[in-house]
Amino acid sequence: MSKSIFNPTAQEDSISNKIIVSLERVSEVFKKLLWDKAKLVGLSPIQIQLLIFIAYHKQELCNVSHLAHEFNVTKPTISDAIRVLEKKGLIGKDFSSTDNRSYSIHITAAGSTILVQTENFAEPLKTELEGIEQNKLEDLFAVLSKLIYQLNRNGILTVQRTCYGCTYYSHNAGKDYCNLLNQELQNSDIRLDCPEYEEKIG
Repeated sequence: MSKSIFNPTAQEDSISNKIIVSLERVSEVFKKLLWDKAKLVGLSPIQIQLLIFIAYHKQELCNVSHLAHEFNVTKPTISDAIRVLEKKGLIGKDFSSTDNRSYSIHITAAGSTILVQTENFAEPLKTELEGIEQNKLEDLFAVLSKLIYQLNRNGILTVQRTCYGCTYYSHNAGKDYCNLLNQELQNSDIRLDCPEYEEKIG
């Protein structure tokens, strides 16, 4: 009999298998919610994700190369999405003063209007989470944040900006600490997408 994670029999005695199947179910919900918003405004899911990312991240991350890396897709895929967004007037390009082939991307006023209509697509998930006890949410976040870091370390997840991989992070005597903020970090203080993140070397 197959030992596949997705074989119900293989899930009976493995909590890891059950967690993986649970994450897959949640990912399906995420995709559905995103598609519902996409159809509403006439965009694709990746185009909505790009708008949201560009609106909330620093300019140096908003270029084709990084966006392809961020969303784990090819540069042509990102370029096609950017072409559509620009044609619709939702984003603009800021060309480099030294290389007219290189540009970063910013959101326009029209793009901000679409953003307001779409960026809340995950609210149904948040609503359900807010019905769970705080201590259980903190335990869940601790597991997920460390899983994300490990997946990145193993080369499965290409981009992460979490505290664990940051040069400012240290762990001593069982405590997490941010040397930029000069403060101890509680589990709930750990960030998954920190604006000040600088990748730890080595």
